[in-house]
Amino acid sequence: MKYTLSVLVENQPGVLSKVVGLFSRRGYNLDSVAVGATEDSTMSCVTIVGEGDDYILEQVEKQLNKVIPVIKVRSLSPGAVQAELMLIKTGCETQHLAEINQIAALMKAEVVDVAKGSVTLRFAGEQEKCDTLCALLRPYGIREIARTGVIALDRG
Repeated sequence: MKYTLSVLVENQPGVLSKVVGLFSRRGYNLDSVAVGATEDSTMSCVTIVGEGDDYILEQVEKQLNKVIPVIKVRSLSPGAVQAELMLIKTGCETQHLAEINQIAALMKAEVVDVAKGSVTLRFAGEQEKCDTLCALLRPYGIREIARTGVIALDRG
């Protein structure tokens, strides 16, 4: 089962290393890690997406709560609002530009750079939609991808 954790931490050097180190020491793989400022400049939010059963999730939550700079750990519901930012550069011959623009419009991606032989798109959406956009652009030759990792908030 996939899980998403929202970990509120003190905004200080080395905190991310401590949080991620907890997972690596136990041999747990992470699908995504994103960290950013909160409305309070003294705190940051680390969003972690991983895979494991209920026992693993419970153990991870307990261990995270023992890490000193961690203030609060929340397991987000499966219906939480999630998004990821992706930049994707694809090969583009002149005859394919219209097709790539159609894909961008269909997926609500933004063309941010057009150069000789390449097009770069910016897309923000759920992880699965990022994967779909990659699949649609693969026939044109993906040259480079940069993804932020998932950020999430519970609904309501």
